[in-house]
Amino acid sequence: MPDDNGKKPGGKGDKRPGLKSIKNLKPHLQIIDGKRETFQPRNPAEKAQELIYEAWDADTHTKCISLAEKALEIYPDCADAYVILAEESADHLFEAIELYRKGVEAGERAIGKNTFLDLAGNFWMAIETRPFMRAKAGLAGCLWEGGQFKEALTHYREMLELNPGDNQGIRYIIAGWLLYLEYDEELENLLDSYKETTCEWLYTKALFAFKKHGDSIESLSILKNALKANSFVPIYLLDRKDMPEILPDMYSFGSEDEAIIYVERNGTIWRKVKGSLQWLTAHCK
Repeated sequence: MPDDNGKKPGGKGDKRPGLKSIKNLKPHLQIIDGKRETFQPRNPAEKAQELIYEAWDADTHTKCISLAEKALEIYPDCADAYVILAEESADHLFEAIELYRKGVEAGERAIGKNTFLDLAGNFWMAIETRPFMRAKAGLAGCLWEGGQFKEALTHYREMLELNPGDNQGIRYIIAGWLLYLEYDEELENLLDSYKETTCEWLYTKALFAFKKHGDSIESLSILKNALKANSFVPIYLLDRKDMPEILPDMYSFGSEDEAIIYVERNGTIWRKVKGSLQWLTAHCK
């Protein structure tokens, strides 16, 4: 469902998350008495994951891919290896989707059915689930980019069910998707489920309130809170400053980098809601 300009939601580019954005703290390193001790892998799964950590730190593209491929030779159910290959070696979107799909399937097998059910509801806190969750997030993003919106949403919904604490920030992305697709009831339930005052949440909440009620006391109140959370967002939403060619890898709350990431994800969604940019302009002079 592209917008009037033939673009899909997410702003300029709709890039898949880069390799750096999916890294997490390495569980093979332990701090003992102020010293760092290296954990010795005991089985094929752990040996393969050690190669993944090396791949994340690799100084060349070729080495990164080679290490991921070697990890799969050692342990065919190494989901993170498929994630790396999807990010680094896929020549087109459909190839990336297939690699992410294989990663999801591998992650499910690696976790095991019984453990999968036992951990549901608190998924991310168990380190062994994270490769699966990374693969599932990558798959959802690529499916959305390829226009397969319903399947993409299904994966993100399942991720929130598995881990309502949402350490990956899936709620921020799915909120924009629901708004874009006009799944208003589901979006309202989602917005009510997380009580927070972050930039991404408040600006999307303000846009949804404007869509429902127009320039009302309620929508303006939420917008004012959003502006307090991050005053840079309107600068980029209203094209007062060009978006950078390279997106930031990380950001701090209230920063310009945070605004850039929000607009990259949600710029097209704001443009789709009739009158929203004019409303924003009127209150951000």
